[in-house]
Amino acid sequence: MIVVSDVSKSFAGQRVLAPTNLEVPRGRTTVLIGPSGCGKSTLLRIIVGLITPDSGGVTIDGAPMTAATALELRRRIGYVIQDGGLFPHLSGRDNVTLLARRLGRDPDWIRRRVEELADLVRLPQAALDRPPAALSGGQRQRLGIMRALALDPPVVLLDEPLGALDPLVRYDLQEDLRRIFRELAKTVVLVTHDMGEAGFFGDEIVLLGGGTIVQRGTLDALIHSPADDSVRRFILAHRLPGMTAGDHR
Repeated sequence: MIVVSDVSKSFAGQRVLAPTNLEVPRGRTTVLIGPSGCGKSTLLRIIVGLITPDSGGVTIDGAPMTAATALELRRRIGYVIQDGGLFPHLSGRDNVTLLARRLGRDPDWIRRRVEELADLVRLPQAALDRPPAALSGGQRQRLGIMRALALDPPVVLLDEPLGALDPLVRYDLQEDLRRIFRELAKTVVLVTHDMGEAGFFGDEIVLLGGGTIVQRGTLDALIHSPADDSVRRFILAHRLPGMTAGDHR
């Protein structure tokens, strides 16, 4: 579904992403993880067309992401950022339906879609008529997920969507998000800094370091067969329950 070919990016002369290749299978969840500044969020923003790479390119379901195609391709991509990224002057409902209304979708279709999505993400209908400031962090994030799914895109990209939430709210949203991914069979790319979360969501985990892919595979493969010492140290730094240095053989 997503093919990244020799993509690189530098800012102010500093390389953030070395030439990188990545294929994301249709209907699967791929998690990008790594230390701060490793290039994972930059890679996600290049995929969604918010940043233009210095070299290489991205295709979405065979269509190249270019300046000419970016607007149309973005409508086939749901994008979720931390705390939902909602417009503060709009109600929850208006945030969710903004693009559908802009595109002239039938009002009855929009109403039914909002009801379906509210049920899907377990958000009370009453929350839809409040401004984001009147909602909890978890409710704002559920609204952000609804907005990303409003046009039923085949691809969903999430940039550390749960990082600002307290542990109990985060736990509930993790459970709901994984259920949603599986029910809808979306192609998902998720950025997180949490190794446990990566293992919970990911069909495949892609570990970046220094602007390049260091290792990719399952959580079990990264724990028990680290590609090098940087991977071993990164895994150990997360202090996953029941894991010790002896797990790396």
